[in-house]
Amino acid sequence: MDTKSLFQYFPELSDKQKEQYNQLKDLYLDWNSKINVISRKDMEHFYEHHVLHSLAIAKYYRLLPGMKVMDLGTGGGFPGIPLAIMFPQTEFYLIDGTGKKIKVVNAVKDAIGLENVVAEQKRAEEVKDKFDVITGRAVMTLPEIANLAGNKLRIRGDEQAGGIIYLKGGDLTEEFKALSRYWRHKKAIISKWFKEEYFIEKYVIHLY
Repeated sequence: MDTKSLFQYFPELSDKQKEQYNQLKDLYLDWNSKINVISRKDMEHFYEHHVLHSLAIAKYYRLLPGMKVMDLGTGGGFPGIPLAIMFPQTEFYLIDGTGKKIKVVNAVKDAIGLENVVAEQKRAEEVKDKFDVITGRAVMTLPEIANLAGNKLRIRGDEQAGGIIYLKGGDLTEEFKALSRYWRHKKAIISKWFKEEYFIEKYVIHLY
């Protein structure tokens, strides 16, 4: 997939946003040669597996101007950086426990002029702020992310107000069963927005 295919899914993008997305692959190729944040094999599918996958959250939920979003365990900046380009009036806080990954995130956001992103090497337990939305992808089980991030949300129990919006695949039946009864949840299959085979059995999970 190239950016032309990606842009067909988001016809509302400005020229500036398109240019920012266009710059991403070369930046990550360059940084990946020094610090491995994306598997070499996966770089061949960069826009599909990383950028478009991240943007499934944008299809599911519209982040509003002034909202505060924490991307927990952002790794090389996903889904945080693609979402920050899509929603330039929303504040993004990207954290990861690995300093090298945050170095890459900061270099990428500076190179493309993303002014709505702060990225720090930090564990979730160290974060004191509250957020409207907490994002992430597939690094932990749903009960784990709920327990870790639940107390970082400004509002619980209102799906319009935000919550945890997480990218995950496969059979999640047991994970939903293991969630505390205080959590409500929704599941949206990504293949209803994107036709690529990669998105079969991949979901946006909303905990609130």
